Amino acid sequence: SHRSNFSGQNGTWDSLPVKLNEKILETLDELKFTHMTPVQSACIPLFMSNKDVAAEAVTGSGKTLAFVIPIIELLLKREEKLKKMQVGALVVTPTRELALQISEVMEQFIQKFPQFTQILLIGGSNPIEDVEKFKDQGANIVIATPGRLEDMFRRKSDGLDLASSVKSLDVLVLDEADRLLDMGFEASLNTILSYLPKQRRTGLFSATQTQELEKLVRAGLRNPVRITVKEKGLAAAAATQKTPSRLSNYYTICRSEDKFNNLVAFLRQHKHEKHLVFFSTCACVEYYGRALEVLVKKVTVHCIHGKMKNKRNSIFADFRTLKSGILVCTDVMARGIDIPDVNWVLQYDPPSSASAFVHRCGRTARIGNYGNALVFLLPMEESYVNFLSINQKCPLQKMNPISDVVDVLPKVKAMAVADRAMFDRGMRAFVSYVQAYAKHECSLIFRVKDLDFASLARGFALLRLPKMPELRGKTFPDFTEMTVDTDTIRYKDKNREKQRQKMLAEQKDKMILPKKNFQKNKAWSKQKTKKERRKKKDAKRKHDEGSDVEDEDMKELLNDTRLLKKLKKGQISEEDFETQLTSGPKSKHKTGEQ
Repeated sequence: SHRSNFSGQNGTWDSLPVKLNEKILETLDELKFTHMTPVQSACIPLFMSNKDVAAEAVTGSGKTLAFVIPIIELLLKREEKLKKMQVGALVVTPTRELALQISEVMEQFIQKFPQFTQILLIGGSNPIEDVEKFKDQGANIVIATPGRLEDMFRRKSDGLDLASSVKSLDVLVLDEADRLLDMGFEASLNTILSYLPKQRRTGLFSATQTQELEKLVRAGLRNPVRITVKEKGLAAAAATQKTPSRLSNYYTICRSEDKFNNLVAFLRQHKHEKHLVFFSTCACVEYYGRALEVLVKKVTVHCIHGKMKNKRNSIFADFRTLKSGILVCTDVMARGIDIPDVNWVLQYDPPSSASAFVHRCGRTARIGNYGNALVFLLPMEESYVNFLSINQKCPLQKMNPISDVVDVLPKVKAMAVADRAMFDRGMRAFVSYVQAYAKHECSLIFRVKDLDFASLARGFALLRLPKMPELRGKTFPDFTEMTVDTDTIRYKDKNREKQRQKMLAEQKDKMILPKKNFQKNKAWSKQKTKKERRKKKDAKRKHDEGSDVEDEDMKELLNDTRLLKKLKKGQISEEDFETQLTSGPKSKHKTGEQ
């Protein structure tokens, strides 16, 4: 496969070596896209001359148009027109928000081509409605998330035979391919690929390159042209940055208990702008999001995370239209999402992986706009800055301390005292944060054992420490529990409170007897898997029986491996291999052992 390293002349569309359809040029003109971005000028001609393309391009570089335009061009070139139920192009992308966005862009272009229909297949809606819509309107262009798409291939009994609809496929695009794999869609992708015709064009777009991705490229693309798009006009040293060049990346160091106060002060000072605030877990979004609604007055605060199924699409759409406001979210939102005019991306917790960091920051400074990103780090996390600049080529600069910081934590505590739901949220947020910390891929920098739990609990404005394995047997003199007995805190919601009182009464009646052999929960981060436990048990049992089975098995295995190696090298024939394998030095078949 040949590589083309492209810094691209940002030419006008007519400078392409291939001529684009008039109607496409008209739409580009209406949308005021006068010049191409490098990824567009690199991919479009290749796609249109029937090459497979694997492109590594920074976030916000305009890659949606780099495949939307060729899709339409390739479908227009077909010899036989697509029938209603024939799929000519398929775009697979990891999140609903992205799919929605791609379909909006596609819609603007196919308005001038009424012969093409498109359908959006994403989670969060009833699959049967999708089936009906597909049968009713047809779909020449499908834009989908993997889960829902895979489901659609199993709807033959509902009258949709997607497997035969995709036989006419011309183009497949995998957008944010690295994230498709990160999110565990590998199995779904393989299923989907198995239905698609081999004779097709494939484009794969991603912001980061990984080994897993390389496997996908080999499996799904035929001698692809690899494209790495650099932003033009930067000094050579900065040319390999993964984040857009007009983005200023900052970090600030503050103790756990100062972090939220700093965030609130910052947001209060930037009320007329649009911000994304990232937290590490859904529970943290739920908790801190509520607190921000109360503490940052006269500003719209929206919360969005992976566990919200149906509301996600509408909240997202609302936020996109706002002039100013705050969207509090988890990593689900980090990738490829185009929210107009985001001023600041604030990362309250360092994301769980370095590539997620790049993607979160890429939410601002999209196509030529200026934007800023700020990550809050604990003093012990400062080495992350170094790590990011080396590992992800993403240099950060230290920000001046935020001014006018006031202590809002007492107010957050008061919210918890006033409503048990808020108290619960705080506890859940704390537990989920510690668990996410244990899972961080840079475990050398982010070590659970270094966490100062007392300071952390103060930063979460907790009334008391939760019961969790990580804290067992430790005392925290630096953390003062609330004098209130937390069991007396009521739910604002009358029904929930009623139920809670009922449960408390029941528990009192039972006066629960201690269970025998109660095994205390091990710290979540230290739990052994069932498999490991079983293995240990078996090994112990064998050992107790005093058998020498293990040595025998070991010898046998070694012998088998040796034979296999010989066979591979062609030193023995398959027949020899078979006979030696069955007659090898296997002590078990000795006579006299029956």
